[in-house]
Amino acid sequence: MAEEPNERRSVLIPILLLYLTWYMGVPIWLVFLIGIWYSALVYAESAGILDRYDATRALGVILMIRTRRGMRVLEGISKHRRFWRAFGEGSIWLCFIVMFGVVMLLMLSAISAAMSPPDEYLPASDLLLIPGVTSFVPFWWPALALIIAIIIHEYSHGIQARAHGMRLRSFGLLQLGPLPIGAFAEPEQTEMERAPRRDRLRLFAAGPSINIFATYIVLILLSSVASGMVAEQHGVHARDIIRGQAADEGGILPFETITHIGGSEIVDHDGFDYEMSKLSSGDEVSLTVLSRPLEEGARQPRSVSVTLGDRYQYYVDECDGDQSCIDDRIELLGMLEIEQGDAFLGVSGLVSSTGGVDGYASIVNGDYSAGWTVVVTLIRPLLMLNVPISNDGQTMILEERAMLVAGDGAIASAIGTDGMLMLFDFLFWLVWINFLLGFANLIPMIPFDGGHLVRDGAHSVLRRIRSKAHPMRIEKISNRISSLSSIFILLVLLIPVIIPRLI
Repeated sequence: MAEEPNERRSVLIPILLLYLTWYMGVPIWLVFLIGIWYSALVYAESAGILDRYDATRALGVILMIRTRRGMRVLEGISKHRRFWRAFGEGSIWLCFIVMFGVVMLLMLSAISAAMSPPDEYLPASDLLLIPGVTSFVPFWWPALALIIAIIIHEYSHGIQARAHGMRLRSFGLLQLGPLPIGAFAEPEQTEMERAPRRDRLRLFAAGPSINIFATYIVLILLSSVASGMVAEQHGVHARDIIRGQAADEGGILPFETITHIGGSEIVDHDGFDYEMSKLSSGDEVSLTVLSRPLEEGARQPRSVSVTLGDRYQYYVDECDGDQSCIDDRIELLGMLEIEQGDAFLGVSGLVSSTGGVDGYASIVNGDYSAGWTVVVTLIRPLLMLNVPISNDGQTMILEERAMLVAGDGAIASAIGTDGMLMLFDFLFWLVWINFLLGFANLIPMIPFDGGHLVRDGAHSVLRRIRSKAHPMRIEKISNRISSLSSIFILLVLLIPVIIPRLI
């Protein structure tokens, strides 16, 4: 009789969790599939099928699949212990620096959400960033990138474990249905607990750091691919047209390519600026414009006559008569060397026809000085995070994608335009997933790697500043710091999620 309430509870809890999942906005079909997956796991567990394949069920719906494959390769790689110890030491410093940045970003996001809650919020299905489920993350390329990212993440943990003399029981994959949602390297628990804390710090830091290093290595490859694509038709186009200005009155549309100004060919943005600098407000000029690339049939050229506006006056008029704003704007225009009478077409977001890839290609093209190239490279993955969100899961604006063709390089010529774009997409998602995986694992909260780093790092610092304290006392304080850190970060994470839903 005592088992009956337990059995009832074991059924009610999953049903309640599935209901809450649906209530948070997850599509009903996905809730139904998770329910089927859960039932199948429970049956396989009770029938002994999971034990037969050395698999276990975790957190109700997650399948842990273990394997010994890859151990021989791991042993060969990890035998260079001096190198991997040095790598682990550098990883500790890198991870704590990045962790500080992660915490700052999370706090700024929470403060922003609390002070000015957004009118709309992401549905629950978009919060987990699951390939094929999240609205702005397609399935195939992100899923492949996720598999690669979690394999190198966990393999790096395994290498550090072996380099420090800890044995590994197995590698493993975490599955939610057909989707790999994680992986693990399973060291002997007793050996890991007895290992020196510095060794454990290196082990925990190895996974996130390898994802961060992979991010920038792949980013350079992505930049090389981007530099291998050229415009099918030279010129410039605007991503938006300002209402009531010259381009709007002339009938120019967003993403139409301007190829000539007054008979002079426009190759890129610099060429456009040069031709516009020779004109003044009030001038009437003829533009040659190509129709948008996604329209049916071949792109058709047409001639458009426009009367140019005054760039200086346009920016001053934006202040709507506010004298303080006008004074600040005039000062800014002076710094930018914008004068009265400067020609203004009335477009925004003006870019060359290769604008879809120029931001990536600049890393290897040498468009900036060495110092600026380093800065641009460091912040580029952060800027990439919003690209699929803004473009409905695409790696660039579709109109700009249609303007690109493969260049005349050896690889570009061999695989063609479609091959170059596919390679670009794959490398883009590999950067995107590695960056997120590395940074997310540095959230200072158990069970993430960042939580373990905080716990052991706090212990190491306390041992130095309170050398006479009892080891058990230091252990207790470091565990408390870790727990408080986890609770604080959990609250910070929940604020941007909960507040928009309450207002």
